Amino acid sequence: MNEWNIQSRAHACEACAQPFIDRQPYHTLLLELAPDLRRSDICEPCWQKQFVGDIRSRAGFLSHWQGIFEVPPAQPPEAIQKDTAESVLRQLVEQNDPRYAPAAYILAVMLERKRLLKVKEQILRDGKRTFIYEQPRTGDVFAITDPGLHLDQLEAVQRDVAQLLEHGLNPPPAAPEPVAAVAETPPPAGEPAPAI
Repeated sequence: MNEWNIQSRAHACEACAQPFIDRQPYHTLLLELAPDLRRSDICEPCWQKQFVGDIRSRAGFLSHWQGIFEVPPAQPPEAIQKDTAESVLRQLVEQNDPRYAPAAYILAVMLERKRLLKVKEQILRDGKRTFIYEQPRTGDVFAITDPGLHLDQLEAVQRDVAQLLEHGLNPPPAAPEPVAAVAETPPPAGEPAPAI
C-alpha cells in the first residue's frame, strides 16, 4: 500500500502559531521528509511574508493547495452504527496492509465521487500513481496508491469492500451454532418408562 499516515489540518498557523478563525484562507504545503510526509498549514499573512516565490524548489516539495478553514462543528454523541466508507478507509490506511490496497483505492474513489474527498495532487512514482486526497471538512490527508486493477479483479474487490463496510476490518467472531436439545418427555403416570 503506502507508508504515509493521515495528517489532520492544523487549527493554528505553523509559522506564527495564531489560531485559525472560521472562514479564514490558509495555504497547505505537503513535503516529503523521508520516511514521512509532513503537512504545514500557513495563514495568508505568513504565506505572503515567508513563502511567496517558487515553492516547488523547496526540499521535499510534493504539493501545495489553498483552503478555507472551517471551525469543526460540535460532535454529537456517537450512536452505534456500521462502519462508514470513510472510517473503513481510515482503518485501512492506518493498518497499511498491502492486501487491502485495492479496497482502499475503491473506497477513496467512492468517497471522491460523493464529494467527501478531494484530489489535491497526483504523483507518479516508480511507475505507480498515488493520489493525495483531502477530506475538506476535517482537513485530513490520505495518500492512496492506484493498484492498477484489471476488470477480472473488480468483482472480488467489490465483495471485499462490501464485507468491510458491513463487518468492519476486524469483524466479531461468529457465534457458535446452537445445539438442538432433545427434550425427553416423561411417561404418563402409571406407565413404565421405555427400555433403552
